[in-house]
Amino acid sequence: MPHKIRSGVISTLFVFLLTHVLYAQSDHICLSVDKTGIIKKAYDSFEKDLFNYYKFGNDSIKTYRTFLAEVASLSVNLRKLPSDNSIQLTREFKKIANDKKSLWVRLSEYENQEAGRKPYPSTYSKKNEEEILIFNYRGGFIQCLKNTSESDDFKEIISALESDGNISTSLTAQKLYYITDKEFKTIEIKKFIAFDIYFSILMVIEKAFG
Repeated sequence: MPHKIRSGVISTLFVFLLTHVLYAQSDHICLSVDKTGIIKKAYDSFEKDLFNYYKFGNDSIKTYRTFLAEVASLSVNLRKLPSDNSIQLTREFKKIANDKKSLWVRLSEYENQEAGRKPYPSTYSKKNEEEILIFNYRGGFIQCLKNTSESDDFKEIISALESDGNISTSLTAQKLYYITDKEFKTIEIKKFIAFDIYFSILMVIEKAFG
C-alpha cells in the first residue's frame, strides 16, 4: 500500500513538473519573437495593474473575467486602472510601430491588408495626415500565441480578427469571456488579453495622461 501511495505521489509530481515545463517553453517560444524585451515588460505591468485594481488575490480567472466583463459593457475605469509604467510602455509601442514585427504597425505598412481597421484600438499621430496604427494580428508574436494554443475557440477569434479588423474590442472581450476555465487560464489567452484588449485601449487613451 505505501508503495502504491508513493508511486501515485511520484506520478502526480511528474505530471505537475511536465505541465510546468511545457507552459514555460510555450511562454519562452513566443517571447523569443520579441528581441526588445518590451512584450515581457508590458505583460508584467498589465498583470500588476489588474491584480492591484481588482484585488481578488491570486484568482486570475476571476480577475481576468471581471476585466473582460467591464470592457464588454464599456464600464471599465480607465482613469484608475492603468499605472504610469503601463502608460509609458504604451508610448514605447507607438515609437517602435515602424517595425513590421511590432505589435502595432502603421496601416500603410501592414502587409496584405484586406480588412478595415479596428476602431477601438486604432490610433493616430498628429503629424500631417495622421498615420493610423493597427494591431498586428499577422505578426510573429500573435501568430505564435495562436499556433501554440490548444483552444479552438481562441484560434477562431484570432482568425476572425485577421480577416476583419473592424470587430470591436468590446465584442472580442465578450467572446474571450466565455472561453472555458481550462483554456482561459492558459498563458496564450492571458497574453492576448493583455495586448489586444488592455494595451490596445491604452494606445488610444494614453494622451489623456499627459
